[in-house]
Amino acid sequence: MKKTNLYIILIFVAVAVIALVITGSGRKKKLDERLSFRKNDKIPYGTWVAFRSLSGMFPSAAIVTNRREPGLWEEISADSSQQFFMAVTPRFMPEEYEMRQLIRFVENGNDVFISTREISDAAATLLNCAINDKDIPYYFESNTLVTQKDDSLSLRLSKPYFNTTRNFAYPGRKYDAAFTRVNEQTVYKLGYDGEGALNFVQFQAGKGHLYLHLAPLAFSNYFLLHRQNMEYYEEVMSLIPANVKKVVWDEYFMYKRNQEQERNKTSWLKVLSRYPGLKAALITAFLTLLLYLILEMRRKQRIIPVVTKPRNDSLDFVKTIGRLYYDRSDHKNLCRKMGTYFLEHVRNRYKLPTGTLDENFIQQLQFKTGAAEKEIRGIVSFIKYVEDSPAVSAADVSAFHQQLESFYKNA
Repeated sequence: MKKTNLYIILIFVAVAVIALVITGSGRKKKLDERLSFRKNDKIPYGTWVAFRSLSGMFPSAAIVTNRREPGLWEEISADSSQQFFMAVTPRFMPEEYEMRQLIRFVENGNDVFISTREISDAAATLLNCAINDKDIPYYFESNTLVTQKDDSLSLRLSKPYFNTTRNFAYPGRKYDAAFTRVNEQTVYKLGYDGEGALNFVQFQAGKGHLYLHLAPLAFSNYFLLHRQNMEYYEEVMSLIPANVKKVVWDEYFMYKRNQEQERNKTSWLKVLSRYPGLKAALITAFLTLLLYLILEMRRKQRIIPVVTKPRNDSLDFVKTIGRLYYDRSDHKNLCRKMGTYFLEHVRNRYKLPTGTLDENFIQQLQFKTGAAEKEIRGIVSFIKYVEDSPAVSAADVSAFHQQLESFYKNA
């Protein structure tokens, strides 16, 4: 029967696998349109190219990755200079204290470059600016942003800060924003989108600079590898001093959870339903488990053996010895044995010495057991009587036994 069940399960699994292969073979490969922004992702909208290019642009600098909040950095010294902090993230949502730590970092002679589409209210207030991010519906898929298609991205840089003002474009996602308000007296306008809206500015604080860029997909693999767009990245990075000692690629703001992300989260069932292959595999596994349970639902139970009550062999031994002495009319020796057992019981249970059976012994035993003093005194008197008496009658044995049984029950 077990072999038959195994064959049925194997046939069922084989049919399901064949169905998955046939279903999957008919689908065409599609462009992975997830907006990853991760430095290790080589998909179109990852940032593997941008991250790997930093070592060539800053050959004398150490390249490190940061995932800790400002003020709690391990790889970065907030009090040192000649450091470059770069973050490419769909949402830049620092708290006020985090933003103040970044500004303090800039004031000490460092550069911070942020490319994002959304900023927090705290950042907008401290930088005295406002942005207008276009309303693009999006959701999260395995912690990766997925958006609906929008127009292709087009960017240009502004003179006299750069050597070129040509348009840089690609046919991929746009996913950008523009400034609606900046302080004209404190910022430098560095770049615009294809419609002429300002999307790249520079703030100065102390000895350093903070750059805010509102088209993060300009640093995606797809954009940089499209035609001559790598020149855009090189031009932007030319703003950073070439003698920086450390380049920090930040991932803290990439993975920082915020209320907007929580509102756009979907359930794990909805996420799984977007992958037909994974969905079919889970259904197959569930049906296989259900089939196994149905085939193995027969109740299997062993006969429960009857457990007899354990016998007290020690008690039987004592009774046998007692009858032996009683039948031989050796009453004195039997009473001695009974007295010895009583004294051993007192030593083991009540921790009292039994060498001297005097008035102090009687008082201590009565205090620890709560038995009647008259009863204890009678037992002690009889034990002494047995030692001094030449013979003991059967009636004396019976009376002594009753005294001991009464003590054992009440003590």
